[in-house]
Amino acid sequence: MSKTIAEKILSKHAGKDLCAGDFALCKIDFCFGQDGTSSIIIDRIKELGVKNLKTKFCMVIDHSAPSPSIGVSRVHKKMRDFSKAFSTKIFDIGCGVCHQVIPESGLVLPGDLVIGADSHTCTYGAIGAFSTGMGSTDLAIALSTGRNWFKVPLTIKIIIKGKLPRGVFAKDIILHIIGKLKADGATYKAVEFSGPVIDNMTLDGRFTISNMLVEMGAKAGFMPVDKKTLAWLAQRVGKNKRIEKITADKSAFYENKYEFDVSKLKPSVSLPHSVDNVADALSLKKVKINQAFLGTCTNGRIEDLKAAAKVLNKRKVHPEVRMIIAPSSRQVYLDAIKSGLVDIFIKAGAAIVAPGCGPCVGTHNGVPSDGEVVISTANRNFKGRMGNPAAFIYLASPATVAASAIKGYIADPRSYF
Repeated sequence: MSKTIAEKILSKHAGKDLCAGDFALCKIDFCFGQDGTSSIIIDRIKELGVKNLKTKFCMVIDHSAPSPSIGVSRVHKKMRDFSKAFSTKIFDIGCGVCHQVIPESGLVLPGDLVIGADSHTCTYGAIGAFSTGMGSTDLAIALSTGRNWFKVPLTIKIIIKGKLPRGVFAKDIILHIIGKLKADGATYKAVEFSGPVIDNMTLDGRFTISNMLVEMGAKAGFMPVDKKTLAWLAQRVGKNKRIEKITADKSAFYENKYEFDVSKLKPSVSLPHSVDNVADALSLKKVKINQAFLGTCTNGRIEDLKAAAKVLNKRKVHPEVRMIIAPSSRQVYLDAIKSGLVDIFIKAGAAIVAPGCGPCVGTHNGVPSDGEVVISTANRNFKGRMGNPAAFIYLASPATVAASAIKGYIADPRSYF
């Protein structure tokens, strides 16, 4: 029987033939927790009396890094102590965001089944893994047994064609798609991407799109494993590492197929307080901003920083705007320094914080005041996301965020390109 990528990966990990709708106990290749979710994982592992972990595991201190309080510091110490006791890998403060440092470190490969105690674990579909977020107790069960239950999702196919205009980026594409399909448009579905725009897209761009699939309800998503993917992986796992390339069968069943021609796509912005509330940046020029944030697991990679630097170079952030930049990892930060991007950001008047989640989750850095307007490269804009339910968050590409920081209002960045 012809199969989708999701059906193939879950069948392999269940050790039996599966199709959409089936339930199965599947072997987990890799799982992780971050400092917002690992405390419960550790508690459950202790309650279960587990002495040896049954699958590969790491923890990442990224959501509140460095620690902003005594309580968080206790959680961080708890994670470090557990890591020592079980000889697991831990990415401590300054290493970066889990969804950057994990693939960057070569811990996930195409065809892997990955679960993470973080909803944006779907990011790793950019390199062909079936990766999905689960609760902390689910992670503890996987760590104690090496397996977990899955319902095989139906799959939708999204074909992106045309030629991407200058000043328009992967973030604009995924915001546009979510605006059309809505926040529940792919609930518990897998999504397969294809088309010439995806083929021409960098891995950074593919990570951006994969990262936001959960914002339309998707369980997992898949980008093609092509020469670009293999070259990217070779730098991280070595050229001799065997890479499993899983593709869907030509006659595989898809619940729906969507085609998007992005040739006339304009810079897109998600308006408060829902990601699927999308409009063109040009139509929002009356919206004054107080803060601009560049970073996160969606858009904190080197390609994102370069796009913003192109806009900010030899220009100044508006005097009534605070601009905060958080590289997604230490390596990205180093690359930005070597490329001269950090020099551009500082001269423009931006503040650079430690690699990590930064203001995105709202636990410490950059919490806005009541009634303030923020434009961010993050993936969510519901009330309270950045720490204040009385603030207003708009989501956009790094270029749009940088242009808005200069202008003082939401701005279309195309004139800078």
